[in-house]
Amino acid sequence: MNLPNKITISRIFLIPLFMIFFLVPFSIGDIHLLGTTIPLAHFIGAIIFIIAAATDWLDGYYARKYQLVTNLGKFLDPLADKLLITAALIALVELQLLPAWIAIVIISREFAVTGIRLVAAADGDVIAASQLGKLKTVSQIVAISALMLHNWPFQAISLPFDMIAIYIATFLTIVSGIEYFQKNQHILLKSK
Repeated sequence: MNLPNKITISRIFLIPLFMIFFLVPFSIGDIHLLGTTIPLAHFIGAIIFIIAAATDWLDGYYARKYQLVTNLGKFLDPLADKLLITAALIALVELQLLPAWIAIVIISREFAVTGIRLVAAADGDVIAASQLGKLKTVSQIVAISALMLHNWPFQAISLPFDMIAIYIATFLTIVSGIEYFQKNQHILLKSK
């Protein structure tokens, strides 16, 4: 297994770690940043989430730079992204930091896209992420990070950046999903 794929797998292994900090009901105090109070466990969980999300850029960088792009990587990378995003969304809904309908829209799109990827894989095809799909992932990571950090540092200036970001991410999720189905409708038609 090459280095980019190992980095991708490390992203999957970081998910339970950030979930423990973010969801386990223990208090290790609060952190005060520019007028925002964040539970320290949430702050640590958010940092782990951000590190895990950054590995998405890192594995892609190494895969392209050293020509280590593999079919396994094309499959694992978006799967790791979906697992990370899904876990974070569910955690945010659990803590009532995110409306459930937004999580449902985003997760539903991810399941639908994964379904098409599986149908394509059964035929020996691997579908790489599009540029719009990558932008969608970045917007989701930014929005989720802002929500996990309780809108820091924007809370100090009463700007609801976290909610603006999650609405933008939801919009891009829907648009990229439509694009994905349009570009890959031949896979569904072929499988009939």
